[in-house]
Amino acid sequence: MSRSESRTFLVSGVCCSTEEGVLRKALDSLLGAGTYGFNSVTCELRVDSSWDESRIIGVLRKAGFNGRRKNEGSPGPPSESRNWEAVATVVAALLTVFGMILGSPLAKMLFACAMIAGGWRVVRRAWGALRTGSWDMNVLMTVAAIGAVAIGKWEEAAAVVTLFAVSLVIESYSSERSRRALHSLLSMTPETALVMREGIGVDTPTTEIHEGELILVKPGSRVPLDGCVTDGTSRVDESAVTGESERVFKTAGAEVFAGTLNGNGALQVRVTRVAVDSTIARITALVEEAQSRRAPVQQQVDRFARVYTPAVLALAFLVATIPPVLFDAPAIEWLYRALVLLVIACPCALVISTPVALVSAMTSAAKRGVLIKGGMHVENLAQISLIAMDKTGTLTKGSPRVTDVVSLDSVSSAELLHIVAAIERQSEHHLADAAVLAAGEDSGGEGMEKVEDFETIPGRGVRGRLKGISYYLGSKLLAESEGHYPPSVNAEVMHLEGEGKTVVILGRESGPIGLIAFRDTIRHHARQAVEEVRWAGVRRVVMLSGDSSAATRAIAGDLGITDIAFGLMPQDKASYIDRLEREEGKVAMVGDGINDTPALASATVGIAMGVAGSDAALECADVVLMSDNIERLPYLLGLSRFTLRVIRQNILLALGVKVIFLSLAFAGVATLWMAVLADDGAALLVIVNALRTLRYSFPSEHSHVLLPEAG
Repeated sequence: MSRSESRTFLVSGVCCSTEEGVLRKALDSLLGAGTYGFNSVTCELRVDSSWDESRIIGVLRKAGFNGRRKNEGSPGPPSESRNWEAVATVVAALLTVFGMILGSPLAKMLFACAMIAGGWRVVRRAWGALRTGSWDMNVLMTVAAIGAVAIGKWEEAAAVVTLFAVSLVIESYSSERSRRALHSLLSMTPETALVMREGIGVDTPTTEIHEGELILVKPGSRVPLDGCVTDGTSRVDESAVTGESERVFKTAGAEVFAGTLNGNGALQVRVTRVAVDSTIARITALVEEAQSRRAPVQQQVDRFARVYTPAVLALAFLVATIPPVLFDAPAIEWLYRALVLLVIACPCALVISTPVALVSAMTSAAKRGVLIKGGMHVENLAQISLIAMDKTGTLTKGSPRVTDVVSLDSVSSAELLHIVAAIERQSEHHLADAAVLAAGEDSGGEGMEKVEDFETIPGRGVRGRLKGISYYLGSKLLAESEGHYPPSVNAEVMHLEGEGKTVVILGRESGPIGLIAFRDTIRHHARQAVEEVRWAGVRRVVMLSGDSSAATRAIAGDLGITDIAFGLMPQDKASYIDRLEREEGKVAMVGDGINDTPALASATVGIAMGVAGSDAALECADVVLMSDNIERLPYLLGLSRFTLRVIRQNILLALGVKVIFLSLAFAGVATLWMAVLADDGAALLVIVNALRTLRYSFPSEHSHVLLPEAG
């Protein structure tokens, strides 16, 4: 559903998939299935703007939930509501304790008041669930409390309600941490900006600023909107978007992003994206949408819970009826055991074991400039054993530099560079900038004559006339076609290419007069990143390139990579990835997000890097590294494996507690309050364990020594 055509509501009280099922049944009856969007982690409900607000809130209340329209800058449930719930829970706990201490007829009244104070919300939600034909944990707790009162266990009934209320309050505060971590991304963007109108800065809400307007960003303030610098110089902290702590120098023509922190200089910026389309807003929106894309392990847990809960309910019924009917056992005793089973039946800890960990991981990654577009990609990354990396623009900077200037005639090196730069100025070839830069460093870049009769020879090079002399500049094929290509020149070219360099030949009618060799620059820490990828658990690293064998092997040797594939066109890379997947299973591909789109789409997980602000890359890849920092890759792989371990720990913890207390319930040892404490305690432990992913960092981020992955 389009955000521009919908309204957003915040729904409180949805803490697991069973309660989400109650909510969806209620909404389906009014809106129809599939006509709305609900995010169980952020508790945001999006509905078509044509629906009446009061009707939406009324349906939510009927189902036992509170809802309100979401306002900008108010990302979560009102703190006053949470505070009142906490106060009511404290009152219930005190009344329960006083009732147990008194031990007199007055105690029943205190227990009753405790159940009212702590359980009114539970009963309300239970009634809403029953009206939609659902059995959630609120129904189970309500039935257990009523049953305990019916058999005279007032103190246990009060203890059940109070412990459950305490767990709900603590769970609410714990879950809110991951929501606040996500929404803190948006809070970095100022709500107003200084718009330049008639030379004066007018303080204007960012939502009212249009594309193309000029804004002033003062020193030390955050950039309010995406834009292009038109005047001023400064260093900007872009960690909010790219995750990089090093400040980036900005001057006229440079791009800046909303939420980034300006340094000591004032900047005048022309707005290129309105507030809702800013890079940081799109990142946050994509993370929120990714939370609804369930990972396979989460889907398996939900399917298990759907079978598990009815099975235990049926078992509780049999426990309450069979022994008294067939074996003349005490009815009240076995009814009590059945009530304990009902409490244990609540699968809350199990169903929240996965989503909280996944959302925490995706939020933590987003704050470090790594955008993961769904929980399924976290799980897939954790199972990757082979990773393919594009060479140019990923492992290298994609900006070649001149390494050798070889004179084959009486022409000096400076004059050779001068001629090459003059010709290359007319070219769009990727080596042109390096040649012009080298000439500028050597000759000051002055006095560049205009080249006449410039001609491009596709796949071979260029021709042009300079100072009345005709020159050609290009590959061996072009030199050979010109008719004079001595073996000695070919030997020198082969020698340079053997060193992994790209060679262009400058010549005139008499033959070659000089060779210019270029080589791409390896990214800073690229070799360390490759080594750390292996430490993170990847068995095999493959480098893909469209360059020649020699150039590819030279770069691979510097990076410590032995598996290479060279001379690949974009479609060839996609085919190569398909073959690797057939041979190896799940494969990740890392590329620049534009030229490598086919390969990124073919891989199990496509990882695009260095694409802050790029719409195409945000759409085509499964994971986006917003900066040019290849060092984020080991962190990403380590985080995914760490998260999957946390999920498995949570599932084992939740199921282990169930098995233990089901056994105790059958033996008649477990009490109602013990069952509640165990179930809700397990849920809290699961949440706390899952929140560890918010603080995950790869070992090398704290040390220059390569270490195995932390567990």
